[in-house]
Amino acid sequence: MPPVSSIGQHDYKKAFNKEFYTLKGPRTEHISHIHLTGDMNNNIVERLHGTKRDREKTFRGLKMEETPIIPMQDIYYNFVRPHQALKGKTPAEACGIEVKGENKWKTMIQNASRL
Repeated sequence: MPPVSSIGQHDYKKAFNKEFYTLKGPRTEHISHIHLTGDMNNNIVERLHGTKRDREKTFRGLKMEETPIIPMQDIYYNFVRPHQALKGKTPAEACGIEVKGENKWKTMIQNASRL
């Protein structure tokens, strides 16, 4: 195996071409970089993943496979936390789902306990 310093972008491109540019099947297009604007970006998803990673890091790993932490974080992200890209609305509010009340967590728990 070559030294780590000699492995780089050129080797990646060769491996990519070997894997995806074959005579069989459809050709694929390699996008060498992602723009901050336009239709070629995944900033929103990467931000969500970063938020989840930051939260999980404080737990030093999740101990149980069926932990309630991840679903609760999704609820917080979608119903409680305002988003700058949505002009201070939550994703739920942007979709027309409004949680009324001063404390959204408390309101959702009260509404769920009535079911």
